[in-house]
Amino acid sequence: MGPGPVNADPRVLRAMSAQLVGQYDPSMTAYMNETMELYRGVFKTTNEQTLLIDGTSRAGIEAALVSLISPGDRVLVPIFGRFGHLLREIAERAGAEVHVREIEWGTVFTPAQIEQAIRETKPALLAIVHGDTSTTVAQPLDELGDICARHGVLFYTDVTASLAGNTFEADAWGLDAVTAGLQKCLGGPSGSAPATFSPRAVEVINARKSIEAGIREAGDAVSAHPIRSNYFDLSMIFDYWGPKRLNHHTEATTMLYGARECARLLVDEGMELAVERHRLHGAAMLAGVQGLGLAVFGDLDHRMNNVVAVHIPDGVTGDAVRGELLNDFGIEIGTSFGPLRGLVWRIGTMGYNARKDTVLTTLAALEQVLRRSGASVTGGGGVGAAYEVYQDAAGS
Repeated sequence: MGPGPVNADPRVLRAMSAQLVGQYDPSMTAYMNETMELYRGVFKTTNEQTLLIDGTSRAGIEAALVSLISPGDRVLVPIFGRFGHLLREIAERAGAEVHVREIEWGTVFTPAQIEQAIRETKPALLAIVHGDTSTTVAQPLDELGDICARHGVLFYTDVTASLAGNTFEADAWGLDAVTAGLQKCLGGPSGSAPATFSPRAVEVINARKSIEAGIREAGDAVSAHPIRSNYFDLSMIFDYWGPKRLNHHTEATTMLYGARECARLLVDEGMELAVERHRLHGAAMLAGVQGLGLAVFGDLDHRMNNVVAVHIPDGVTGDAVRGELLNDFGIEIGTSFGPLRGLVWRIGTMGYNARKDTVLTTLAALEQVLRRSGASVTGGGGVGAAYEVYQDAAGS
């Protein structure tokens, strides 16, 4: 019950137990095509280039940034938590001239602040996190696409922590590049990074296409300034997933099975219903920790549905409580990073664990462990407050 990874859906694990097939077996290429179409539904996009990057969510981030950024490009990174710093570092390693705007952890930027920073820095690319689990808040993106379009800026976001648990619409919000991971609201294991790219992003990426010598044929593109990673070269990966079936790398078959099943389950449930499920159980967890008398960190108006940050009570050792929850109840909750390290716990309700029983069990266990630690908590207040949320939802 931490900020991710969380327990994978058993149906995803079963899908991953299927036998391997060759990467050009007709069934395999059919799975790839099906996976692309399913993730168009998850991302809410019609982008042709909607696919998987083989690797964790960070692999998806790196593939997007290294393929979109040419050395010397200006990139704007607004930072409101740990993972904004990650975008900055990857962009710098890709040779970008990175411009940063920072805001206090637990808060988000206004569209006006982003537009002002764009006017000041004149970037080729805006790179921003949607939901940052280090702070548990989500940056509103719905107005940023129009801002980027007015200024001729490519628009990238990382939705690893937020996708499927919070409203997200790639096309309606004007995104050019989006990457994610399976291990949070998608309900799978870490190791595959779903991604989608607009035609405008594809044009930028393909302008640097350079097919590697060992598989190059007459007439294939060779660039004097190729993308600086072979493995994360999206111009070749697009051809691998497309009709050309370029032999770029061996697809991570088992992870594809899992990623396909994650998307299939969500599309079958309905994306709006999946978001509402996370909202309901996240609201119950929020009410529960407040019902115990615990203070919550961050701007609640912009809190992600799927994770809440709780101030560790005075006199309580945060890691000791986490250890007792894990050892005695088999429940894991998270700590945090940077300026929040040792100050908050992060409790997730996401993916397969966005359920009533997990919420109530976690709150009941947390109450008992806090009592043993000497903290003053409201007896039954956590479970009672969560029950009220569920009862209100049932009556509405």
